[in-house]
Amino acid sequence: MDLSNMKPAGGSTKGSKRIGRGQGSGYGGTSTRGHKGAKSRSGYSRKTGFEGGQMPLQRRVPKFGFKNINRKEYKGINISTLQELAEKKKLTDIGVETLIEAGLVQKNTLVKILGNGELKTKLNVKAHAFSESAVKAIEALEGSVEKI
Repeated sequence: MDLSNMKPAGGSTKGSKRIGRGQGSGYGGTSTRGHKGAKSRSGYSRKTGFEGGQMPLQRRVPKFGFKNINRKEYKGINISTLQELAEKKKLTDIGVETLIEAGLVQKNTLVKILGNGELKTKLNVKAHAFSESAVKAIEALEGSVEKI
């Protein structure tokens, strides 16, 4: 036995339906396409989304809003989280690198410090953006805020 005389198992394969080869084949005449109309013609192809003349879905559903291509996505970190981190690691300076090491943000993430929670220790914070309430809370304890 070699590759030249191997065959599939009997009955496991079917021959293709030979269409348009005369009346005797049983698939002559209209060649299974029915009578008349665009679908019976050669070269017919239906447009994507075509619904038989009914108003297509992409035209029925209204459009709204837009995507701002200049949007900057920030990861928000509350001052309560900074307080916990400062207490746990006994820090006075907190930067983006510190937050990455703590696992709070990923490497290329933009960080915004938010004012939710309570700050008890003086901190020097470096981040990409700050909310007004966060700046007030940090500076109330004579800490410093630096935008990168």
